[in-house]
Amino acid sequence: MSSEHQLSLFEDSCNEHKELIPKDSKIPIPAGTYANMTELARHCNQCHRCELANTRTHAVVGRGNLKAPIMVIGEAPGQNEDETGLPFVGRAGQLLEKILASVKLDIEKDVYICNVIKCRPPQNRVPTNEEIEACKPYLLEQIRLVAPKIILLTGATAVKGLLGDKRGITKIRGTWVEWQECLCMPIFHPSYLLRNPSREVGSPKWLMWQDIRAVRAKYDEICQSSS
Repeated sequence: MSSEHQLSLFEDSCNEHKELIPKDSKIPIPAGTYANMTELARHCNQCHRCELANTRTHAVVGRGNLKAPIMVIGEAPGQNEDETGLPFVGRAGQLLEKILASVKLDIEKDVYICNVIKCRPPQNRVPTNEEIEACKPYLLEQIRLVAPKIILLTGATAVKGLLGDKRGITKIRGTWVEWQECLCMPIFHPSYLLRNPSREVGSPKWLMWQDIRAVRAKYDEICQSSS
């Protein structure tokens, strides 16, 4: 069946044709397509909207609280993530958990973690624009389902993938950006911090500490205003 035929079927809004969505990036995934994350995850593991499907072991969808007030969005799965099907489980993930714990944010209660891209790019290369666009509908559906108040965008690819902002992460980290009904903050990716271990004033780790404290303060402010 051609992608054009699949597209025409899906536009009929018949639920039985939802299974056609993963076949081609030309087929849209409208907002509200998925009732829950389990359904979305099943589609991600069937997805062939880009060539990354040909080399993945598992699609890496997300982990954490499905109704978390804070969402962390990374770039793409690495080898550990591809093997386990879970995001941020390698050294960078361990550091991320320590960073969150430093301001008493619980990975199981306060945070949901995912990536812009659900499948590992070969040799952990940066995802292409085409791959980002093919996977973006899944990310938007994840944001809709979780409905976070705060989104942390780890690294330039995450910022570009969601906001379309192509500036370097050093220029925009630590700043609040309003996106739809969320407050987004670009931050350094934990893997960048692993490559830059200094804690001196002005270093990436020192800047991350300032950023995560600002996130905690904003989170507390939101909680107080909603109580």
